[in-house]
This record gives sequence, C-alpha cells and structure tokens, in this order.
Amino acid sequence: MKKILEVKGMTCSHCEKSVKSALVEVAGVNNVDVNLDTKLVTVEGDDLEDKVLVDAVEGIGFDVSKVE
Repeated sequence: MKKILEVKGMTCSHCEKSVKSALVEVAGVNNVDVNLDTKLVTVEGDDLEDKVLVDAVEGIGFDVSKVE
C-alpha cells in the first residue's frame, strides 16, 4: 500500500529528517521518501491509515494539506 502526503512547511534537510523519523515510527510503515522540492512524502507499508499518518506529521508541527 502506498500513500502520498502533501506536507506544508518543509524547507530543509532537518525538516525532511523530522518528517521521515515521525512516519517510520508508525506501525505498518516500511519506507518513507521525502521530496523537499514538491513537498510530497511517499509512505509505503501495510494497513496504513490516513489519520494516523497525518497525526504523526502534524504532531511534530507540520501541516498535511492532502493525502492520496
């Protein structure tokens, strides 16, 4: 299963690392790819729930504007 999140506010490699670290802690997540240029984060794993992924990112201070 793959989910794509649009995350506002990511501007640097520290932001990228923070978002990636928060998402890999979510149960079922196998891989996280962050693209700073497009502000898109691709999450791959099993039984991923949109709300749990959004909560993980918003919990560290970023806004998720869209989930696909």
